Amino acid sequence: MTAMTPGSNIPLSAARVAVDVAAPVRLDVSGLLLTADGKVRSDDDFIFYNQPSGPGVTYRSGGGSAPDAIVVDTAAVPPGIEKIVVTASPDAAGQTFQGVEPTATVRNADDGSALATFTPPRLGTETALVVIEIYLRNGAWKARAVGQGYANGLAGIATDFGVSVEEPAAPVAPPAPTAPAPVAPVAAPVDPRIAPPAPAAPPAPPAAPAGSGKINLDKGRVNLQKNQTVSLVKGGAPLLSRVRMGLGWEPAFRGKDIDLDASVIAYGPNRNHLDSCYFGKLTILNGAIKHSGDNLTGEGAGDDEVIMVDLGRIPAEATGLVFTVNSFTGQKFNEVAKAYCRLIDDASGEELVRFDLTGAEPQTGVMMAKLIKQFTGEWEMTAMGEFVKSRTVRGMVKPAAKSL
Repeated sequence: MTAMTPGSNIPLSAARVAVDVAAPVRLDVSGLLLTADGKVRSDDDFIFYNQPSGPGVTYRSGGGSAPDAIVVDTAAVPPGIEKIVVTASPDAAGQTFQGVEPTATVRNADDGSALATFTPPRLGTETALVVIEIYLRNGAWKARAVGQGYANGLAGIATDFGVSVEEPAAPVAPPAPTAPAPVAPVAAPVDPRIAPPAPAAPPAPPAAPAGSGKINLDKGRVNLQKNQTVSLVKGGAPLLSRVRMGLGWEPAFRGKDIDLDASVIAYGPNRNHLDSCYFGKLTILNGAIKHSGDNLTGEGAGDDEVIMVDLGRIPAEATGLVFTVNSFTGQKFNEVAKAYCRLIDDASGEELVRFDLTGAEPQTGVMMAKLIKQFTGEWEMTAMGEFVKSRTVRGMVKPAAKSL
């Protein structure tokens, strides 16, 4: 059985799998069938306790003594459906995941054997989660650990994936005698718990939250938002080999030098620290990762520090890389302007991914991005922007491990 971390994936060894989500509190578990554009085809693709079956996907109640589950028969999933996301939310109204540690288990639905488990880290005010996704890649079905939280409950998830959320209608004045009475549309069955508690005019659909989906490089350069993930592959192209991670910044106040240090921390599959590459140790992992050297001021255009990563030479025991920046001289990041990181294809010089850190906090360390190796051998980059109180990379090792 595999213990999964956010972003990791496994191939499915069974055609029929069940994903159950257990927690110290009662959870509602749901499933959504998504097309290639990440949306449901209709409300019929939202599978939950009040609409328990769909094409190839069913809801299974635990009856209160066992966790609820979503069962996926991959052989029966219709053409055009490329992903089934499994969601969970506390049953009690208004309850968050603060202090609640849910664990999803992917099982062989026929014999009940566990294939993988996943416990999303760092939960707080979220009231709903996309926990696991079962997805189709190159003709094979896989499971990926997600752990994406939503603060607006199942309504946020449903809206984000294209489900029509039923809302109470606002009071309407009686029509003029000569005008025909309006006919209300018939709503598809929805979970009554995701409707707003008070009558209100229908709001505009919320924008998709940061990190709401993974993308790839097929359409060229990607500008990441915080928590968003990009797969470092292009359709039909070989996997990337050598990449450069460039990090840059400028002093927020003219004439004031700020010494920031870029580093990369390497971890094994169990979040075990392997090594750190920084200004005091410019090469790690037998030369697979090299640092350009220290920039003491942040002056000048372009990248202030560059870390070369030869993905093809990274040893098998290294599965996660976290890129960090620290203020060695102690100034806070709210004194820094235009902080960013970008990933460059070393062979072509093409900028592939950019993450601009627009919101800074009064801290001395920040985890900018992470690279996680997938079971397939490809790497995925996730924008982080998580601040830590630490002036050196040594103080970043533990918080960075928790982020994997």
